Amino acid sequence: MSRIPPLGDQQGLWQAVLAAASGRCQCRGTCGTKHDKDGGRCPAVHGTYQTRHGRSWVRLLAAPADPAALRLPPHKAAALPKRELAAWCQHCHDATRRAADKAPNTAPAAVPDSLFDL
Repeated sequence: MSRIPPLGDQQGLWQAVLAAASGRCQCRGTCGTKHDKDGGRCPAVHGTYQTRHGRSWVRLLAAPADPAALRLPPHKAAALPKRELAAWCQHCHDATRRAADKAPNTAPAAVPDSLFDL
């Protein structure tokens, strides 16, 4: 069973993820945007004002790097280690999560336990 870190630990984890990302969204097109003008990576930088996607302040969040893992329940996503997290702007995170929700479930079906060997 994984342990959910206390809020103080989560703040430190968020800061570590942002530092590893140099304060910039790490999306490379999983949101459906190619980010061609920016070398293939989202240009959103934490704390800056963006005019695209709703004209607002960019607040990056630390979330699973693997788009399929964005479907995890919040308590499981919160327990992921730093190496499995990435910095996401709200637009890229939401678009990638919606795409993951629409993708077919690729997990193998669980084999039910049986009382007898067949």
